[in-house]
Amino acid sequence: MKNGDDFLNFLPCDLSIKILTALEGPSDLVRITAVSRNWRHFVIRHGLCKHLSLQMFPQLSRVDRVNELGGSTKGHAGAGSSNFMEWEALEREHRAYAFLARCCLSTTAGDCISEAIIASSTDNYPEESICNTLEPRDRVARTASYWSSKGQKNPAVPETLTYRLIADLCVVTEIKIRPFQAFFQFGYPIYSAKSVRFRMGHIKDADESCQDSGTDRFAWTYTSQEFEMAQENRLQTFKLPEPILCIGGILQIELLSRVQRQEIDGLFYICVSHVQVVGRPLSPAFGIQILEPPEKFVLEVQSYSLPTLPEQMSSITSLQMRVRDLEQILNLLQGNEGEVEYGYEWEVEDEDEEEFDI
Repeated sequence: MKNGDDFLNFLPCDLSIKILTALEGPSDLVRITAVSRNWRHFVIRHGLCKHLSLQMFPQLSRVDRVNELGGSTKGHAGAGSSNFMEWEALEREHRAYAFLARCCLSTTAGDCISEAIIASSTDNYPEESICNTLEPRDRVARTASYWSSKGQKNPAVPETLTYRLIADLCVVTEIKIRPFQAFFQFGYPIYSAKSVRFRMGHIKDADESCQDSGTDRFAWTYTSQEFEMAQENRLQTFKLPEPILCIGGILQIELLSRVQRQEIDGLFYICVSHVQVVGRPLSPAFGIQILEPPEKFVLEVQSYSLPTLPEQMSSITSLQMRVRDLEQILNLLQGNEGEVEYGYEWEVEDEDEEEFDI
């Protein structure tokens, strides 16, 4: 412009906001705030970083307020104190949302499951428990590793698998599921579901146990549409249409309709050998505090250091797998092999994945 005039001083406010929110994301807005004091005040005063963050993650509309843990709240007595507190809150939101967007774009994606919570049903516990789905191998010490539902006469009866993620805030991009192929049964049947759906949310009451698959225990902040599942023994990738912010660290897989009947009893089952949840954890940088009623939460900035994925799986999951391996080794040493001799060579297809996009 002529004489270096600032277009913000000449354009209508709504038009300036429309121009600035057309940028790719909050990171660009942070760069803009370095242009001049006037631009910085405009971006912060109109909450543009928050606006773009809400475009990225609509789930953030549930944020009641933003807190910075360890930060000191300054106060000024006198007539201007309320204006100062309002400006301080706007600055705090600007920092928080700008850093949240940076974390979502800068950190590495990986498996975000911390532990298996519960399945809606289990045929033989603990041999066929949901904990087996954390094991990437189909067999451990020559014994099949999988979760199995109870049998049903009606193939339309659904099942659910519920997991806790490694952080209360995770950006989830895709879920991977491998149906189980019963290599010890005639014809090697694959007990997949017809389709799957995913829910994300949090436990309603933190003081209560979440060892209940009923929906009344959880508040769901996101529900996906259905994805068709192939009746194939491979790690199938179900990519969400857009990254989803899981608020509360709980993810539930809904397995809809059964396709395989077991010959021995004529009942329909669903069996899963492995599950992965791919995403980016936002802790320890961010935490949440669920409010009552549970539709709202406090977004807590605990650190302005970029979060990272753990180098290894959680210690609890690692210990569970080691215990299982030791139990299987002891059984073999004691000669308790029994039915594990199946006479069938398993074809490992871990690298062969099929992706489903919608």
